[in-house]
Amino acid sequence: MTWLEELQDQLDADSQQRLATNPLRILDSKHPQTQELLGLAPNLEDALSPASQERYQQMKEGLRASPWHPLSLQPPSGAGAGLAAFEITSNALGAQATVCGGGRYDGLVEQLGGAPTACVGWAMGLDRLMLLLGQQSKPTSSPDVVVLSQGDGAEALAAPVARQLCQLGQAMEIDLSGSGLGKQLKRARKSGARWAVLIGEEEGASGQLQLKDLSSAESRSIALAQLAEEWPRL
Repeated sequence: MTWLEELQDQLDADSQQRLATNPLRILDSKHPQTQELLGLAPNLEDALSPASQERYQQMKEGLRASPWHPLSLQPPSGAGAGLAAFEITSNALGAQATVCGGGRYDGLVEQLGGAPTACVGWAMGLDRLMLLLGQQSKPTSSPDVVVLSQGDGAEALAAPVARQLCQLGQAMEIDLSGSGLGKQLKRARKSGARWAVLIGEEEGASGQLQLKDLSSAESRSIALAQLAEEWPRL
């Protein structure tokens, strides 16, 4: 906003008017000079505090290591894109590829009569989600394996482990609740899963995983580097 105000005289007439009424709509301007000017706008990432920048980097690393569609970071191309700060898409849905989308909605709670509240909102297309579930080759009522982790280092390792398990054809879940491994194990047993992969701080540092057979309570240690080779033998 401040950056646009400083360059107000370089904006087209409509954008100068919107600056006082609805500055977000300036992103939709089709005026060539305004579009060229917007291309020089400050990068939002550069405005993050050191703590926020660290959390942002951790989020990106986690998403890139996830078993889902690769992360793609793109600047907003219009007002709609600016509001929808993130989306999850599928290449199995044709043109209607977006399954979930959302963003920051700071100010919304206050507008509805509540206290000023920082918040995130999202919406999911249940019809599209059901279409994707219908394409699964095996039932997804319960997972084959649940990945449990505790501690920052362990959580960072959970996503690559889950990715490998998906590539091995396993239906899996990740418990990122941060609760004790005992509570996570209790939930894993209720899920109906056969296996649980436990990752604590020591495992996260050494690259070793604890694999527990939830039907017999037997457990063994397995190296992350050997997971793809050892899993088919279980």
